[in-house]
Amino acid sequence: MATFLYKLGRLAFRRRHFVALIWVALLTLAGVGAASAPPAGNSSFSIPGTEAQKAFDLLEQRFPGQSADGATARVVFKAPSGEKMTDAGNRATVEKTVDDLADGSEVASVADPYQGDAVSKDGAIAYASVKYDVSGMELEESTKDALEDAAQQARDAGLIVEVGGDALQAVPETGATEIIGIAVAAVVLVITFGSLVAAGLPLLTALIGVGIGVSTITALASALELGSTTSILAMMIGLAVGIDYALFIVSRYRAELAEGREREEAAGRAVGTAGSAVVFAGLTVVIALVGLAVVNIPMLTKMGVAAAGTVAVAVLIALTMIPALLGYAGRRVKPAGAKGRLLGRSRKGAEQPEGQSAGRSEGQPKANLGTRWASFVVRRPLAVLLLGVVGLGVAAIPAASLELGLPDDGSQPTSTTQRRAYDLLSDGFGAGFNGPLMVVVDGKGAASPDDAFTSVSDEIKDLDGVVAVTPPAPNKAGDTATITVIPDSKPSSVQTEDLVHAIRDAGGDVKADTGAETLVTGSTAMNIDVSEKLNDALVPYLVLVVGLAFLLLIVVFRSILVPLKAALGFLLSVLAALGAVVAVFQWGWLSGLMGVEETGPVMSMMPIFMVGVVFGLAMDYEVFLVTRMREAYVHGEKPNQAVVTGFKHGARVVTAAAVIMMAVFAGFIGSSESMVKMIGFGLAIAVFFDAFVVRMAIVPAVLALLGKRAWWLPRWLDRALPNVDVEGEGLRTAEERRSDPDEDRELVRT
Repeated sequence: MATFLYKLGRLAFRRRHFVALIWVALLTLAGVGAASAPPAGNSSFSIPGTEAQKAFDLLEQRFPGQSADGATARVVFKAPSGEKMTDAGNRATVEKTVDDLADGSEVASVADPYQGDAVSKDGAIAYASVKYDVSGMELEESTKDALEDAAQQARDAGLIVEVGGDALQAVPETGATEIIGIAVAAVVLVITFGSLVAAGLPLLTALIGVGIGVSTITALASALELGSTTSILAMMIGLAVGIDYALFIVSRYRAELAEGREREEAAGRAVGTAGSAVVFAGLTVVIALVGLAVVNIPMLTKMGVAAAGTVAVAVLIALTMIPALLGYAGRRVKPAGAKGRLLGRSRKGAEQPEGQSAGRSEGQPKANLGTRWASFVVRRPLAVLLLGVVGLGVAAIPAASLELGLPDDGSQPTSTTQRRAYDLLSDGFGAGFNGPLMVVVDGKGAASPDDAFTSVSDEIKDLDGVVAVTPPAPNKAGDTATITVIPDSKPSSVQTEDLVHAIRDAGGDVKADTGAETLVTGSTAMNIDVSEKLNDALVPYLVLVVGLAFLLLIVVFRSILVPLKAALGFLLSVLAALGAVVAVFQWGWLSGLMGVEETGPVMSMMPIFMVGVVFGLAMDYEVFLVTRMREAYVHGEKPNQAVVTGFKHGARVVTAAAVIMMAVFAGFIGSSESMVKMIGFGLAIAVFFDAFVVRMAIVPAVLALLGKRAWWLPRWLDRALPNVDVEGEGLRTAEERRSDPDEDRELVRT
């Protein structure tokens, strides 16, 4: 591995024009594809294998032409104080609004509140239901404008009018904080490298990689039904890992220059050593993201695969474009430790006195902050270990109160018309009115379908927590009917979840008696099924992802205990991060600072998503930091000294990488989409816990306690494992290697 990447790095350095041209061409091609692609439609949200999805599919078959997946809107009217919606003037205003709403070309139907029993008992609130032929993301802007104009005209007539539903659904915005995150990353890079040129390389390559990834996603969005959140997630992760991977290679390149090597040789060695770590770190992230497919929720699978593709592009760019750009930069990228001047080259370095590293100036300090911290940890490993574990344990305490759900209009900020419409409907018709349950009765297997429909309706009426049950509405064939059930609790409550299960249990009894099958669907039931499906998939997903990554890390570190320690440390990180998410988004701690206007249940997919992404990112720091320790140990240092050496060379860079990744993720907290906001915060705090508590404190403490046992590997396994040479041992025999005119052909043969 190291030898191949070494040759690749030198080739990219020499053939920099060709390499740069390839990546610019790919970026241009992806950009043209994105610009010419048709606009993305609505991303299909299906959950195969669940009752809610089965019922939805049955509706599509038995009630054709009803646009079951079409957008909906509820225009909610409230009379001025002291008046009622049944007053003549208010009624005339509502009827005119209904007529205006029905004129749209994409409107399937509009229900008049006075003909559909949609006026509250006290007469203060009424609503008109609008059904569209296409989904919310496919509605034309003129249709949305017509909806808003009709509502505004009713407001001008003196009514309070708000609009709920998904008809006004918009593409989420990330806000200016995303740019601030990139700016923070730039500042950290300048401080780390002390050079604008060196700092600009990781930013440039990361932006190119993200540009290729996001443009490709945009180009394929319509064909593959990729939602807007998919590209935001790919941008978030692609930026973070793209900057980090380039940072590690540039940092190693400067260290190789400080050893006195020629620039082409330094580029080759940087890609051969740090590049090997980049490859395996990227593989762990890709495994974690692609592994989301085991959940069997297509939307989540597409998000994971798209983000994994962007990570793969980031790895390839780091291995090829970074050495090419280093060739362009030349002497403007200085050796590590240089302050305004270049240090000695290899021939001069060879003439330095014994005991003084080549390229080091005589007055340069030998111990940096990372060295001093690691020395402290190996002297007090047990105390540091206990402090780190207890600290993360305390942060994880709120996770015990985790409540899961999917966002609806009730989780929107109170400043939005969707949230105000939700509140008005709750005030006028009860908390459960915003989460009606759709019961589908399949009577094909019943002797008398009509009797079966009535039996199901009567069973549901007798259940606790039911406010209203509509009469069965059969299809034209008379073999299937729908029943709408209004709970007395809000959609995201435990009581509503219990009611869904109670209806399904009652349906089982009806099937035994009549042969008719009862299914419960609707957005509320789908949310419940998604949460249960995600919970059921969490353990298999953990086993798959952690198991594959564990095997990969055994190959990298040639150790059993080091990968085991890495996995256990990750569990601490993700539990602490989930605790922080619960504290902010569910309990409301620091919610104002984070821009969380409305607290509520944590998004259902957050735990499994954080497990996947955080595990991949956690292994990044494990690979980058511990490979340096492994390298020192393989080259003859004692275990504790190898820990200190690893920190000496890697701590500053890992710290910078973590701060950059946190800044990039935190930049997405400003998104208007609650899902993106929560993911951005969760990943940022998880990186903080993992990089600064687990990798910087717990890892060296455990390694110091284990000593040589940390690197133990059974002989039979050592012989069976492939030697990937992440430490670059194979390169040490080529210390004075010079450019070989046949090397390009040799690389191709390899």
